[in-house]
Amino acid sequence: MKKLLALCFALALLLTVGVASAQDTMKNDSMKTDSSKAIQVTGRISDDGKMFVSDKDSKSWTIKNPDAIKGHEGHHVTLTAHVYPDKNEVHVMSLKMAK
Repeated sequence: MKKLLALCFALALLLTVGVASAQDTMKNDSMKTDSSKAIQVTGRISDDGKMFVSDKDSKSWTIKNPDAIKGHEGHHVTLTAHVYPDKNEVHVMSLKMAK
């Protein structure tokens, strides 16, 4: 009986440690920013074409490649862009006029 109780305790301890380490790994993976994947954001391009202001949170982003948005200064657009939140920058891949 004592062997069975000790075995159950050891098994429970192993499962607890395994689940805790798996949760820690998932937390770290979900917190990574994947700037290699382009996302779509809607907002307005500044009149000088150097900044983008998001509709979602009114956050301002510097446009890394302002040549990509030429002719759309001051317009309401949807960008497909790589976002770099640590630098508050976007690299525009494509854009279309927002509805």
